[in-house]
Amino acid sequence: MKFICLGYFDEVKWNALPESEQTKLMEECFAYDDELRRGKHFLGGEALGSAANAVTLRIKSGDVDVLDGPFTETKEVLGGILFLEAKDLNHAISLMAKHPGVKMGPFEIRCADETINQQILARNNKFNN
Repeated sequence: MKFICLGYFDEVKWNALPESEQTKLMEECFAYDDELRRGKHFLGGEALGSAANAVTLRIKSGDVDVLDGPFTETKEVLGGILFLEAKDLNHAISLMAKHPGVKMGPFEIRCADETINQQILARNNKFNN
């Protein structure tokens, strides 16, 4: 099964860390990602830029309204996405519970919707042929 792991973190807390601590934590994360790769669990991932540069789109009175920043009720913002292969949700939880990124904030683990993803792949194939 495929899972999408959404990693959240507190940018203020991150920015307050000395650069050496940031580098150390990132190296720990990369090393654990390599463990996931060796086990054929790591399918990919993306780090996200600062939430300070994000925008949110909402429909307001029938028009698209562009708002600065993400609008969350917590200090943690989405920091990255990791694509994971696991037997089931419990397996995904056991894999991600060891990820050093959890030190900076929570991970939300969600199963991929393979039905819709197959529809997306079929549409992509129409454009790529």
